[in-house]
Amino acid sequence: MAAPANARSAAFALPANPWTAAYEYAVDTLQRSVLYADVMRQRGNQYHSHMAKRAPNVLSMESELVLDGREFARPVNYGLLRILPPPDVAVDPLKRPFLVVDPRAGHGPGIGGFKPASEIGVAVRAGHPCYFASFLPQPTATQTVEDVMRAEARFLEEIIARHPDSEGKPVVVGNCQAGWQIMMTAAMRPELFGPIIVAGAPLSYWAGWRGMNPMRYSGGLTGGSWLTELTSDLGHGHFDGAWLVQNFENLNPANTLWGKQYNLYSNVDTEASRYLSFEKWWGGHVFLNAPEIQYIVDNLFIGNRLATAGLVTSDGIRIDLRNIRSPIIVFCSKGDNITPPPQALGWIPDLYQNDAEVVAHGQTIVYAVHESIGHLGIFVSGSVARKEHQEFTANIDLIDVLPAGIYQAEIADKTPDTLNADLAPGDYVLSFARRKVDDVRAIVARNEEDDRRFAAVARISDINLGLYRSFLQPWIRAAVTPQSAEWLQRMHPLRLPYELISDRNPWVAPVAQVAAQARLQRQQAAPDNPYAILERMVSNTIDTSLNMWQELRDAAGEQLFMNIYGSPLVQDWAGLGAKADAPRKHPGVSPEHRHFMEGRADELRALMDQGGVREAAMRLLLYVSSAEGSIDERSFAMLRKMRADADSGLALQEFKNVARDQALMMRLDGEAALQAMPTLLEQASAAEIRDAFGTMRHVLEATGPLNERARACLQEMEQIFRTAAQRALAREKKASAGKGKGKGASTSQGTSKSTRASKPAAARKTAPRRRSAAATRTGE
Repeated sequence: MAAPANARSAAFALPANPWTAAYEYAVDTLQRSVLYADVMRQRGNQYHSHMAKRAPNVLSMESELVLDGREFARPVNYGLLRILPPPDVAVDPLKRPFLVVDPRAGHGPGIGGFKPASEIGVAVRAGHPCYFASFLPQPTATQTVEDVMRAEARFLEEIIARHPDSEGKPVVVGNCQAGWQIMMTAAMRPELFGPIIVAGAPLSYWAGWRGMNPMRYSGGLTGGSWLTELTSDLGHGHFDGAWLVQNFENLNPANTLWGKQYNLYSNVDTEASRYLSFEKWWGGHVFLNAPEIQYIVDNLFIGNRLATAGLVTSDGIRIDLRNIRSPIIVFCSKGDNITPPPQALGWIPDLYQNDAEVVAHGQTIVYAVHESIGHLGIFVSGSVARKEHQEFTANIDLIDVLPAGIYQAEIADKTPDTLNADLAPGDYVLSFARRKVDDVRAIVARNEEDDRRFAAVARISDINLGLYRSFLQPWIRAAVTPQSAEWLQRMHPLRLPYELISDRNPWVAPVAQVAAQARLQRQQAAPDNPYAILERMVSNTIDTSLNMWQELRDAAGEQLFMNIYGSPLVQDWAGLGAKADAPRKHPGVSPEHRHFMEGRADELRALMDQGGVREAAMRLLLYVSSAEGSIDERSFAMLRKMRADADSGLALQEFKNVARDQALMMRLDGEAALQAMPTLLEQASAAEIRDAFGTMRHVLEATGPLNERARACLQEMEQIFRTAAQRALAREKKASAGKGKGKGASTSQGTSKSTRASKPAAARKTAPRRRSAAATRTGE
């Protein structure tokens, strides 16, 4: 133990001349303070310049306006932008377009394209036509959440009309608030959507882990949504988004009150540019209409009606996420304290009681759980964009063809030992492992007693909101004027520093000249300066103290919430006594959907023995891959390559339709689907059968050796294809012999050549160009 103690004492030993070290540190500290003050001045100037723009935006790419939502019959403050690709990027008109919807949760627009290495940046570089749904700081006078949803649907109609030849409907990406909003739009207009990627988007608002996710208790600790209505009334009908940002800031006081600013101060020579770039977005607070924010808080944050199909539009459409027909990719992180994995994934066990229901609704759900990235990092971090979003974008067609069910995306580093590494572009390999509803349920860790508490909050919130509207709201609305509302907005604690510290303040403007001199005469203290070391120790102590205070505060808030809303008296008052029904009911299945599924099942059963070698090969692939337990991007890349090499003329969308239909048949009645395979192969030639089996074998083995169960399934399929090939070969020999008997050898040869010459081109395309060793073995 003596050595570490001696090391510590040596680290803090005063230099030979302590006065010199003190002088160096004093000069460094003074210069850093001046430079820090100047960065704050620049931040204020940047804020005023940014907010003075008609459409302030931090989008880093050039764009052009396609549609202005303010011109719609129900005007909204959203607009559709087309992203102009860089000069060195060519857009492929056949690739499906991407639409990134910007989150409107208090901050200004543009965060989805804040950096070149972003979600939309990845799609642009991949050659996809890209669009961006952005918004203005001020809402229109009458817009509602429904109006915004219908505007998003209108944007998609325009994109689809502009790209009639693309290989699929648009991919739609929504971050945070935009995620749940596009999910609502997709439930209302499912025919407009291709794959949907939601990143850090809360969909099940009561969910969370005890001791880790304190934000979900906020509504209960403030007595419900009456405070939201009060804030809107004080804003003269507008809700200031700075209050939402304040909630985010309060989650991490160590970073808000100290860490972020000290990091700038201690590294002011290198951090100023990055800090100002981020603050341009973080400080650009926007506004929502009072009806918008009240709808969101009452129905989502407190009411939790989205995850249980409890929302109905004004024209009678039920917003049921089970109506979505496109694949849904959910990206969340354990390090996200704003949208933890239970809130991102909790809607799945809320809506589906078992895996059969997922399949019955034809829904494909893919989820990925990051271990550590924070909320903003999910859609801002360049490392996430280069890995997760790049893999999702590159493999969007594979995701689109996945059979109905639940999958977990797994991204592995590519190594020298990776088999067929050339089939997976980039540095990673993406695979999809099959999961069950129970696997998601284990992540969500739902607690019915906690649900009962949140249900009590929802009931009491309605009571308190009614009391506020009856007794306080008329007086407050009478007292508030547009001028008082503007004054309160400018005096908001988050907005005030931007307003005061800028060149508009005569006491601040001279800092620019002093800072210029400091930069010319800059003298940094050495990293091992004892006073600099002491400064860092003090900073660490402050940071640790604030983290401890946060943990105590969060624990106390959670305990207070549990005690208040877990009280039998409070629950009885809310009508949730011991004999009450479950607080969160499964929404059930409508008679219309049951009728539709019964008709669809009858339709699929009638198609069991319809098709040919293509349908049989797809059933083989699905049967063996289901035994393997996962699907790899290399297998799909091999399948695409072989489809292109064969020049089959089969369009990608047609291929996807075939794959989905065959997957549904296998799910509906796998035994009957497999028994019908000899019938499907009856009309195929021996060469076609052998080639189809060889192709599927190559695809299945593209990722490496199959497991024991998958090998057994493949052998079972090999027997079916071998028998079919032998029968086809026998038919061909018999037909050839019959022709030889009726005509001479020379005549027979001439007829054979004539028959081949007159064979339709479409039929000739299906013949294999070459046969693999595996295909040759099958049937011989």
